Parts: sequence; structure tokens; C-alpha cells
Amino acid sequence: MTSRTTSLELFEATLHKTDEWLNQLKRLLPTDDRHVAYLALRATLHALRDRLTVQEVAQLGAQMPMLIRGFYYEGWDPAGKPLRIRHREEFLDRVTSELAYVSDKNPQDIVRAVFTLLVQRISAGEIEDVKHVLPEDIRDLWP
Repeated sequence: MTSRTTSLELFEATLHKTDEWLNQLKRLLPTDDRHVAYLALRATLHALRDRLTVQEVAQLGAQMPMLIRGFYYEGWDPAGKPLRIRHREEFLDRVTSELAYVSDKNPQDIVRAVFTLLVQRISAGEIEDVKHVLPEDIRDLWP
């Protein structure tokens, strides 16, 4: 097996895993639009990432498929993190600011769907660690 074959297999595997995540999120939202699922996942992950400690960002990201991890870290600057987002409305506003044209979906429903996806795809221990660093008002959005 050549390194090229291995690289192609790795790329195909991460595409497959990302597709599984997006299909599952489409069912949770619910929507038939893959782009809406992508925007919802990306916006929620960015808001969550910016509220976590640098250590928790890295630990959560390590459990994501490579492609999702890429857009999770997209544009991230660890300086000045975590942001002091203390209330649900502030968190939802951050999600909404990245949602572009997805205006027919309630941001709270989007966040709940993404958090449900994370609970189903990330280890229980890591989810508990993430929830532990969040204010109760945001933690209540988790299933």
C-alpha cells in the first residue's frame, strides 16, 4: 500500500464520517438541506469553542472527524479565550450571527440539535467536561 493510497483512504474516511454527522444533524433539525445542517453545526461549534478554555477546545476537537475539526478551528484565535458569554441569549446571538440565510430556524432549536449530535458522537466524559465549564444558563441547552 502506498502512502498515496493511505492518504486517499484517510480523506475518504473523513468525508464519510462528516457526511454521517451532517445526515444525523439534518434529521435532528429537521431539514433536507445539507448546507443548512453545515451552517448550523459550524455556527454552534464556533460559539461553543469561543466559550471554552483553550484546553477544552483542543480536547473536544480531538474527537471530531478531521474535516469537522477543520471548520471547528477555522478563524479561531485562542488569545482572550474563553469569551465571557454568561447567558443563553448571548450564546444564541453568537450562533445567529454566523447563520447567514438560515432565518426559518430557531437558534435555540439549532443549538439543541447540535448539542444532541455531540452527545451522540463525542465521549460522555468529554461532554461532561465541556458542560462543566459552561454557565448553567447555557448548560441547560444540552440534552
